[in-house]
Amino acid sequence: MAIPTNKEELQTAIKTNYSKLKKELSKIPEESTTIPNLHGHVKDTLMSINNLVSYLIGWGELVLKWNTKKELNETVDFPETGYKWNELGKLAQKFYKDYEKDDFNILCAKLNNTVQKILSLIEEKSNTELYETAWYEKWTLGRMIQFNTASPYNNARGRIRKWKKENNIL
Repeated sequence: MAIPTNKEELQTAIKTNYSKLKKELSKIPEESTTIPNLHGHVKDTLMSINNLVSYLIGWGELVLKWNTKKELNETVDFPETGYKWNELGKLAQKFYKDYEKDDFNILCAKLNNTVQKILSLIEEKSNTELYETAWYEKWTLGRMIQFNTASPYNNARGRIRKWKKENNIL
């Protein structure tokens, strides 16, 4: 799928990629979701399916937090307070920890809720707000949303499909 360039394309990309990811997630046996046998977000580390879903929730929640702070004219610490852009592996591990007590079904429900909130946020915005105005440095809000939703959903789906094949999970 091409990189979205307007509100409608962004909505379609998120809905399409999330729908495909959700389908893959629905076919994973819950007992397999806590085993750290996927390549992690930090070099030479492993993560579980639950960690991967936690990562997606974490980034989605950050997008929502950034937007809320911007709307309140508050300073936004990009990507997150205490983290720099060159520390995204550490941030990923923070997300794993944030949701480590949640089981797979709860994580999937939280991810679904986050996706719905993001889609609502997009719906509230005009195409001008999403794609015709710089929002963070040179990036538009639409592009920042896409970087942290549609693209990672597609990446996660690919990781899961590879993992399923390696682990003989149909």
